[in-house]
Amino acid sequence: MKCIAIVIAMSSEAEPILRALNAQEISAVPLLPFKFYEAHRSECRIIISVNGVDKHHGVDSIGTESAALNTYCVIDRFKPDLVISAGTAGGWSALGAVIGDVYLSDQKFVHHDRRIGIAGFSEYGIGSYAAVPVSALARALNVKQGIVTTSNSLDENDDDRRLIAESGGSVKDMEAAAVAYVCEMMSTSVMAVKAITDLVDHPTATAEQFTANLTMASRKLGENLLKIMDFCAPRSVWDLEG
Repeated sequence: MKCIAIVIAMSSEAEPILRALNAQEISAVPLLPFKFYEAHRSECRIIISVNGVDKHHGVDSIGTESAALNTYCVIDRFKPDLVISAGTAGGWSALGAVIGDVYLSDQKFVHHDRRIGIAGFSEYGIGSYAAVPVSALARALNVKQGIVTTSNSLDENDDDRRLIAESGGSVKDMEAAAVAYVCEMMSTSVMAVKAITDLVDHPTATAEQFTANLTMASRKLGENLLKIMDFCAPRSVWDLEG
C-alpha cells in the first residue's frame, strides 16, 4: 500500500498512535476543525486525521457528521488505498467482549438509530456498507472480529437493541458506518479497529465505564494500530483476507 488513512474522532484516542509513529502535523482544511498528521511506515504514507474540537461546545467532534466530512476530506486529498475507522467502542459480555478487547470489523457496517418507517427507506436508514475482509490480519494480531453498528447516541433504547440484534452487531460505536458510507461512495476500501471501553449489558452506566476505561482502551488501540501498520504497509488490501 502506498497510503493508509486513519480517521479518529477523539484526540485522546489518537494520542498513543501519533506518539508511536512520531507523526507530524501537516496543513489541514481551512475553516474545518480536522487535524491532519503524517508519518511513514515501510515506505507507506500514514495519514492520521482527527475530527478536532467543536468550536461552539469545546469538546471532541464525535458522531457521524464530523466522521463523514472528515473522511471525505481525507480521501479527496490523499487518495488512500485503505481507510481505517479507529477508536473506542462498546461491546457485549454476552457475546464474549471484555473491557480492553480490540476488534476488527467484519462483513459490514450498519446504523442502529436511523429508523425510517417508509417502504424502501428502512433499509436505507440501517445501511449495509462493506468492510474489507481482514481475517488474515485478525489472525496475525490474535484479535476478535465483529459487525460494527453505529449511532449518534452513547446509550441505546429498546428499538436500538432490536435493530442491533437483527443486524448481528457486536461492536457499538458512533462513527464507523458514516466513514464506511463515504468510502463506499468514493470506491475506497475501509475497515475498523475498535477498543472496548464499556459493556452495553453491564449494570454500570455506559458513560461511567467509558470515562474509567478511555485511557487504557486508547493505549490498546494505539498498540494494535502500530501492528496493523506493520502488517498492512508491505501488502495489498486483498492480502488482508488471507
